Amino acid sequence: MKYLTIVLRLTLFLILFLFALKNHELATLRFYFDLEWRAPLVLLLLIFFAAGIAVGVLACLPRIFRQRRDLLQATRIEQQTAAERTRAMPAVSTSGAPAATPVASDASGSRG
Repeated sequence: MKYLTIVLRLTLFLILFLFALKNHELATLRFYFDLEWRAPLVLLLLIFFAAGIAVGVLACLPRIFRQRRDLLQATRIEQQTAAERTRAMPAVSTSGAPAATPVASDASGSRG
């Protein structure tokens, strides 16, 4: 599997590298008010691809933060519930014998 991943990455790199070599001529990007920017086509494509990734990540951030907050809240509730369960459970002896119950004594310390 590791070798397959390496082969796929090298193939993708080779395809993108050859694409960049084939698209090295200058392209003109025209803005409003007669502004224009001349740059290699592959550079323009790379910039707009990166901008698209950035916009996509920014669009996902609110959902990611909401999910992290909900997960943290659920974890806290689970920990509180587990703590309450352990406090409510009776003591269990590890030897298999029933747990000793405390015996009430009178104030003088004698039993009888």
